[in-house]
Amino acid sequence: MADTAPRKGLDRQGFIEREGSLGQVTHDFRPVVAAARDRLLDVFGARMHSAYLYGSIPRGTARVGRSDLDLLVVLRAEPTDADREDARVLGEGLDKEFRRIDGVGTLLYSRARVLSELERYDMGWFLACLCTPLLGEDLAEYLPRYRPDSRLARETNGDLALLLPRWRERIAAADSDEARRPLVRFMSRHLVRTGFTLVMPRWNGWTSDLVEMAEAFGAYYPERADEMRAAAVLGYAPTGDGAVLRSYVDDLGPWLAEEYTRVHGVKAPRPEQTC
Repeated sequence: MADTAPRKGLDRQGFIEREGSLGQVTHDFRPVVAAARDRLLDVFGARMHSAYLYGSIPRGTARVGRSDLDLLVVLRAEPTDADREDARVLGEGLDKEFRRIDGVGTLLYSRARVLSELERYDMGWFLACLCTPLLGEDLAEYLPRYRPDSRLARETNGDLALLLPRWRERIAAADSDEARRPLVRFMSRHLVRTGFTLVMPRWNGWTSDLVEMAEAFGAYYPERADEMRAAAVLGYAPTGDGAVLRSYVDDLGPWLAEEYTRVHGVKAPRPEQTC
C-alpha cells in the first residue's frame, strides 16, 4: 500500500522543495565556487544564459578531498563540440588547482532544451529542484512545481535499460583500479538514485542523501536492500573493484531496469537516441 503522509523534502502542499543554496556552501569550498563563477564568465561569456551548482557543495554536505564540483551551464544555443571541450578544460583546470575537490562535472544544455516539454519532468525538474543559481536568470521561474509522482519517476530514471550497454563498454575499457574507481562512484550513485525514484511515489518524499535513498528503497524491496545499501556506501567511498561493476551490469542493473519499466514505464526517447 502506498504511503500518504508527506515526508521530508516536500512543502506543505506536497511539492518537492528546492534543495541547496549559496549560503550553505561551507568555508572550504567557497574559493572553488568563486573561481568557477569567474571562469564560467570568462569561458562562455555571452553564449551563457545561466549557470547553477548542484550536488553536495550547495547542500553543505561536501567533504574535502572526496566531493566533486557539479555544474549545470545553460547556453543560449545548443552546445557545440567546442563548448563541450571548453567545459572539459575548465573542469580540469579547477580540479588541478583545488585539491579540496575530487573532479568537476559540467552539464551543458540550451535554454530551449531545458524549457522544452520533453525535458519538463527531467532536466527541467532537475534545474528547478536540485540546482542552485550561480549566474544569470534563474529558469526555475518558468517551470512548474513538482510532486514525487510516477510521471516524475518515469521521466527522470526510466532509461536505465538503454544505459546498461554503454556501461558495459565503459567497464570493458577500464583496465585499472584507478580507471574503475570513478565508474564505481558514478554507477553506484546512479543505481541508488534509480532505486529511490522507483519507490519515490510510495515513499512520498524527496532526499538526495544516498543512504536515505537506499533505506527508502529497502523498505519496499527487502530482498535487494543489502545490495542497495552497499552501493550507497560505494557512491561516497568508491573502490576500483571490477567485480562490483560486473554485478551492476549483470544483476542489479538489469533487474532494476525491468522492475522500473513494470512499475513506471519507459522514459520518452530523446532526439540523440533516434539519430
